[in-house]
Amino acid sequence: MGVDYYKVLQVDRSAKDDDLKKAYRKLAMKWHPDKNPNNKKDAEAKFKTISEAYDVLSDPQKRAIYDQYGEEGLKGQMPPPGAGGFSGMSSDGGSANFRFNPRNADDIFSEFFGFSSPFGGMGDNMGGSRGGPGGQFPRSMFGDDIFSQFRSASGGGEGSGSMPPRKGAAIERALPCSLEDLYKGTTKKMKISRDGTDATGRTTTVEEILTIEVKPGWKKGTKITFPEKGNEQRGVIPSDLVFIIDEKPHAVFKRDGNDLVATQKISLAEALTGYTAQVTTLDGRNLTIPVNSVISPTYEEVVKGEGMPIPKEPTKKGNLRVKFNIKFPTRLTTEQKTGIKRLLTSS
Repeated sequence: MGVDYYKVLQVDRSAKDDDLKKAYRKLAMKWHPDKNPNNKKDAEAKFKTISEAYDVLSDPQKRAIYDQYGEEGLKGQMPPPGAGGFSGMSSDGGSANFRFNPRNADDIFSEFFGFSSPFGGMGDNMGGSRGGPGGQFPRSMFGDDIFSQFRSASGGGEGSGSMPPRKGAAIERALPCSLEDLYKGTTKKMKISRDGTDATGRTTTVEEILTIEVKPGWKKGTKITFPEKGNEQRGVIPSDLVFIIDEKPHAVFKRDGNDLVATQKISLAEALTGYTAQVTTLDGRNLTIPVNSVISPTYEEVVKGEGMPIPKEPTKKGNLRVKFNIKFPTRLTTEQKTGIKRLLTSS
């Protein structure tokens, strides 16, 4: 069977491009020969195997051949005719249009990170050149500590040297949601387009659909983060993409924390003699709310448990508060004034 590249990178066989990049970034930084001066020979071997695994699995053509024929198939020891159906096979069992040449591990590292070593080593490793194009920058240009951000503050131990390259600033985008969306919960699908890199390092446009599960009761300002979905560029970890919930205005309700507030227009006669409010909830139910109190301009009728869902307590909701906009008459006749005065005085 040869080397299991998936085990080398510690990923499963369904690993996507992002999974491979994260795995390679972590392992390459850990086993870089310059990071392991006291164990250089073993580190070089592991670093080479890690690089080869990433080189194969990040290239769709190489990965397809490897998945079907293993390492032996990649390196020319193809199965006999009729043993399989890979489209690139010739009749004699060899590869018709593919030849695997393992790339230099330093070249892969340099292409991935934008420099050949973050640890300051200047010697040769596995035949790779340190000072050429894409190699390490001359120390005289930046001083000895240009890549010190990659070293652990402790200067040793398991985490030493494992800090990744700098990361781009987060990209924030508003995600407008109706009050109904935030009451019931919903699924939003957002199509994004970003710059990526193919196996050869060339820039390509990657389109992707992101799924956002909006939970009942989420508030304006809630953030949903998709790690490293920004543009890819050499030497920089892609930015996180952050969606921020925004609440669209509603025709009936205003939100106040976990409460919903509805304002009804009523006449002065209704305010004084009694009124029944009719309210359609955000999930389409009709509520009939009789108000038996005298309704003053500051009066609120509170209906328990008919507000917004509370995200941390899914079985609970805030309250519905019904406020009133009382329409006062613009003029009264002498008769009306006399009647009202008599009625109110007698009470």
